[in-house]
Amino acid sequence: MVATTTEQLTALSGTTVVVHPLVLLSVADHHARTLRGSSNKRVIGVLLGQDNGKTVNVANSFGIPFEEDERDPKTWFLDHNYIEGMWEMFKKVNAREKMIGWYHTGPKLRASDQEINDLLKRYIARPVMVIVDVRPQTVGIPTDAYFAVEEIKDDGTETRKTFLHVPSAIEAEEAEEIGVEHLLRDIKDSTTTTLSTRVSEQLASLRGLQSRLSDIQKYLVDVAAGKMPVNHQIAYYLQDALNLLPDLSNQETTQSFASTTNDELLVVYLSSLMRAVIALHALVDNKATIGRAELEEDSKGKDSKEKVKDKEKSKDGKESKKDEEKKDEKEKEKAENKGL
Repeated sequence: MVATTTEQLTALSGTTVVVHPLVLLSVADHHARTLRGSSNKRVIGVLLGQDNGKTVNVANSFGIPFEEDERDPKTWFLDHNYIEGMWEMFKKVNAREKMIGWYHTGPKLRASDQEINDLLKRYIARPVMVIVDVRPQTVGIPTDAYFAVEEIKDDGTETRKTFLHVPSAIEAEEAEEIGVEHLLRDIKDSTTTTLSTRVSEQLASLRGLQSRLSDIQKYLVDVAAGKMPVNHQIAYYLQDALNLLPDLSNQETTQSFASTTNDELLVVYLSSLMRAVIALHALVDNKATIGRAELEEDSKGKDSKEKVKDKEKSKDGKESKKDEEKKDEKEKEKAENKGL
């Protein structure tokens, strides 16, 4: 059985890593600019912020040149001089931000992560490693935070270094929230409606919940089968979550849920009926308006036709009078010719 030292567990218990949206945007931009069209490689950078003990606030970051051999994970290159130069410039801009750790775009742990973490201990006493998944396949927070710890085995063999997962969260200040909202408004698809967007967001949330429940189920099955050791802290968290669930075996609770659901469905049903009635009324009103417009056009057309006919008749009458006058003139001329 493997156990971490008590001092390390005490120091890391309750530690939360808070990542700001600016860091996520910087990491995504770093990956997009550096590795265009490449999906297997990763990028690495330094995290800046404040380490308050229980809370690690990651407020800024910058990328660093990094190369590694995909076939041999022990072969990698990291530019130390670049880190020192960038850190000197960042101190001049904001002295409150310290180097607190490093990131890479994983999306999982790599064999060389422990060596890179040991290297960064030259600049940071307790570096935090954050894996930012720039190609998330599942719904949820795209960050995973880890601290390096030493494991002590019960059989007395040498200690082994590993990473301990700590909870991470994404928080933003007021200025960052405004910027993110504007960014999301710019990239929002204008062809989708608000209703479809809400439905897609709820569907994504349900899929994320389903994936979390499947992970919990798999973990409990592995613990029951003896494949994984019992973690009492995780068991306490699961117990707290289960205690928040309602007791559906109680008839009063079930009846209250059913009554609330029926009330909500009644409101939805009445709203649908009202929308249907309003739509039918608008359709009938529109048809009546179109019918009146057609009648007015028909009446105007008839009046215009009658006016044209009257004009034609008047023209025919004038032409007939002119013809008669011409005939009379011709007859007079003939009579005068005969008299001569």
